[in-house]
Amino acid sequence: MRSPYFILVSLLLCGPALLAQDDKAKSVALFQESLKVFRHPRCMNCHPAGENPTQGQNMHPHLMNVKRGPDDHGATALKCSACHGVENNKHSNVPGAPKWALAPKSMAWQNTSDGELCKRLKDSKRTHMDMQQFIKHNAEDELVAWGWNPGGGREPVPGTQKQFGEFIAAWVASGAHCP
Repeated sequence: MRSPYFILVSLLLCGPALLAQDDKAKSVALFQESLKVFRHPRCMNCHPAGENPTQGQNMHPHLMNVKRGPDDHGATALKCSACHGVENNKHSNVPGAPKWALAPKSMAWQNTSDGELCKRLKDSKRTHMDMQQFIKHNAEDELVAWGWNPGGGREPVPGTQKQFGEFIAAWVASGAHCP
């Protein structure tokens, strides 16, 4: 039996002719494959349901009782940039990337079902992006890219950002159906 990854890569390589056979099922399969990234701790830690980010592979509460703050960049006295720079700090092992911040609260997805997450990702009022901007965000954004280059012995999200962008583009092209 072929792995889901092989099947989905085949979908991408075969293009619209194969997708036309059963768009909805293949669209859902593409979304479910993308969950390997969306549900990975590298992503989940910065998309918390509440006011406190999590950290680490086990998604424990962020050290020092860090809070979201009014602009998603930390509380007034403890901004994210106080510790997190524009790149990983090799000396302190503190992660960093351009625009380091929590995702807006409207894009929190810890504690959501896969179907609810899918709906949120398609909701331009929540994401503040149309679907083409959403594809570009996932395929090219520097902060999103950190998930694949977390440094410090951290486990990266699976695949590459380019592959992830291709999965998201294929999901959108197939109708962006939700489970």
